[in-house]
Amino acid sequence: MIVRIMGEGQVKVDDGHLIELNKLDDELLEEMESGDEPGFRRTLVALLHAVRRLGTPLPDDALEPSELILPGPDATLAEVRDMLSDDGLIPG
Repeated sequence: MIVRIMGEGQVKVDDGHLIELNKLDDELLEEMESGDEPGFRRTLVALLHAVRRLGTPLPDDALEPSELILPGPDATLAEVRDMLSDDGLIPG
């Protein structure tokens, strides 16, 4: 799966890591629904860290179709709410 982190670039993540990433996505959704700004911030940073840790960065000049687009670490709760669909950031 190709993941784009807004403002950073693309990362290739093996589909075998979706369970771990979906767990963080579920936590992020719960925090967004409850308006838990500190929890949202903590989980967003953890999700981005997991993508970076588990994936392999693509070269800056690579333009692969992204299957998932994540906000950058400075995104606000309101901005991320606008990005979300009913399924969350990561397709289930």
